[in-house]
Amino acid sequence: MTTYSPVRTAAKHALPYTLPIATGFLFLGIAYGVYMKSLGFHFLYPILTAMLIYAGSVEFIVAGLLVMPFAPLNALLIALMVSGRQIFYGISMLEKYRDVGRKKWFLIATLVDEAFSLNYLADIPKQIDRGWFMFWVSLFLYLYWVIGVSLGALFGSFMPIDLTGIEFAMTALFLVIFAEQWCKETSHESALLGIGVSLTALLVFGKSHFLLPTLLGIWILLTLRRKALTAKLQEIKE
Repeated sequence: MTTYSPVRTAAKHALPYTLPIATGFLFLGIAYGVYMKSLGFHFLYPILTAMLIYAGSVEFIVAGLLVMPFAPLNALLIALMVSGRQIFYGISMLEKYRDVGRKKWFLIATLVDEAFSLNYLADIPKQIDRGWFMFWVSLFLYLYWVIGVSLGALFGSFMPIDLTGIEFAMTALFLVIFAEQWCKETSHESALLGIGVSLTALLVFGKSHFLLPTLLGIWILLTLRRKALTAKLQEIKE
């Protein structure tokens, strides 16, 4: 007779849910490991940065900063600008991460773009523990990244793999996630607001500086429209 375990059950459901991300994470991780080796770093450096920083594009920036003159303030400002969007991810996940116990600290520490997308959009069955499901999603993504970087650092120079264009993998992933969410929505007002704000910020601030104004604009508009959007969704459901 098998005993029901909410931890194992959540892990079994989370693993196949994260597998589509594994390919992108592994290839990008390998690319990062190879990149760090090409800069002359010992194989332990990319593995440690993957484990301790875990911030996607920031790690690629850190690799370049490590071979430049020591400028901690410059590194801090760059990291804040690149990862500033995490503030808005955190605001969006306040309700999702409520009442999950001590797992919340790990979920916060591993809140990268992909973890945010998967956990925010997850349709978790009622019999699955919500906190453990999100924990396993975040942990699996973290492991994919660390494993990919480790493979790149240890064996990257011997791998006959052409990684040209792999940087588009995550962009394509988010386009798929957006399309899937669009199909599920009964009202597209929030999505259209997001597209409109993004295009406006792109035209005003340019492609190098539009991300933070976009996130701030979307947050303000959706906050102001929150009651109206909630009422509209309630009408549609009724």
